[in-house]
Amino acid sequence: MSDATVPIDRRGLLGLSAAAVIAAATPVRALARSPFLWGAATAGHQIEGNNVNADIWLLEQLKPTLFVEPSGDACDSLNRWREDVALVRALGLNCYRFSVEWPRIEPAEGQFSQAYLDHYRRMIDHCRAQGLAPIVTLNHFTTPRWFAARGGWEAADAPELFARYCDRVARAMAAGMSHAVTFNEPNLALGGPWSRNPPDAKARAAMAALTRAAAKASGSDRFSLLNAGDPAPMIPGVLRAHQLGRAAIKAVRGNLPVGLSLAISDDVAAVPDSALAAKRRAVYEPFFDAARDDEFIGVQTYERTYMGRERAIAPPATVPRRADGKPWEPEAIGGSIRYAHQATGKPILITENGIETDDDTERARFIPAAVAAVDAARRDGVPVIGYIHWSLLDNFEWFGGYRPKFGLVAVDRTTFKRTPKPSARVLARLARGGSAR
Repeated sequence: MSDATVPIDRRGLLGLSAAAVIAAATPVRALARSPFLWGAATAGHQIEGNNVNADIWLLEQLKPTLFVEPSGDACDSLNRWREDVALVRALGLNCYRFSVEWPRIEPAEGQFSQAYLDHYRRMIDHCRAQGLAPIVTLNHFTTPRWFAARGGWEAADAPELFARYCDRVARAMAAGMSHAVTFNEPNLALGGPWSRNPPDAKARAAMAALTRAAAKASGSDRFSLLNAGDPAPMIPGVLRAHQLGRAAIKAVRGNLPVGLSLAISDDVAAVPDSALAAKRRAVYEPFFDAARDDEFIGVQTYERTYMGRERAIAPPATVPRRADGKPWEPEAIGGSIRYAHQATGKPILITENGIETDDDTERARFIPAAVAAVDAARRDGVPVIGYIHWSLLDNFEWFGGYRPKFGLVAVDRTTFKRTPKPSARVLARLARGGSAR
C-alpha cells in the first residue's frame, strides 16, 4: 500500500440494586415490565489496553496500517475497571454494559485462561455488589489472532469454536449476568454498499493488502475478520455462531436473557420506489431470523438514513444541522426501535446510542432529545427495556484512534484520569427521573 492511511470511519466498518437483581432473575415474558435499565457501555479492546492476542491488535501494529494510531494502553481499564464501575454507579445508573475478550480468554486455540475467566467474573460480581446489572457482550468485534489466521468466520467449524468459548464463559460467570449479548453489530459491514459513500476500489484494495500482511505475519495464507473484507462469506457462520452460542449459554443458565445487538439506522424512504425494503432484507432480516428464539433485540443507532432508489442519498436541505454541517437528528433512535420491534415482536434493549463530538454541549442536548424519542415509542407500546449510552469513556475508536469523542467521561491520555463531562450529569438526571420529562 502506498497510502499509509485511508479514511475509514468507525460506523462504516467496524444505588438501584433491587432493579439489578430483578433484571437478572425475571422470566422472559416479563422483560418489558422489569425496572427500566439506564446505563453506559464500553468494549474491552477499546478501553482495556494491550489486547495483544487480538486480530485487531495485529492490524494496528503492521506498517503501513490503516489505523491512525495503535490502541496501546487504551484507557488502562484492564487495571482501572473498578474506577469505571464507580463512575457508572456515581451517575445513578443501574446497569453497565461491557465485553469479555475472547483473545484474552482463549489466547491460543483450545487453551483457556482461568485467570481471565476469574477476572471478568470479578467484574460481574463487583457490579452486582455496587447495585449494577452487568450486561455482558461476548464478542465486540475482536477475535483471537489464531481464529482469524485459520479463516475466521469463514471456517466451517467457526460456529462450534464460538459456542465452545460461550460455554466456558457461561460456566464461569453466567450466574451473575443480567443479560448476555452474543455479538455486537455483526451486520455492520453489510451496510457499507447501501451507504452514501460505499467503500471504493482504493479502500477495498488497501484493506485487502492489510489483511494479506496480517496473514503473512501470522504464518498463514489467510486472515479473516468480519469488518475487514467482503462480509458475505462470513455471515452464514456468524448467524450459526449466534444460535450455537445462545444454546451453549442457555445450557448453563436457562433463564438468562440472551440476544444480539444490531446496527440499525433509522432508514426512511426519500423517493418513490426506494431501496429501503431491499436494504432491510439484506442488512437486518437475516439477523432477525437468527434471533427468533432470543429474548430481546439489541439496537444501536447513530443516524437516520435517507434511502434513494439504489442506496442512501443526502439528507433533505430542511434537516437541522450541527455546527460542523452534519445532520442533527437525535430522534432517529425512535424510528429504529419502532422498526426493530415491528419486525420481530421482541422487547428492545438499546445497547448503544450516542454522538461523536468534541463539543460536549452537543452531547448534553442530544441525550434528552434521544431519550424523549424513546419515551414516545414506549408510550406507543414499544417494549423498550433499557437505554444504554455509548460510551462511558472517550476511548479507542478503531481506525480513527483516539480522536473521535463519544464519551460521557474524558480520559487523560497520559495519566488515565477520568473526568465526567456535563453530559454525564444530564444522563444521570434523566435516569433519576425515569424519562426525558
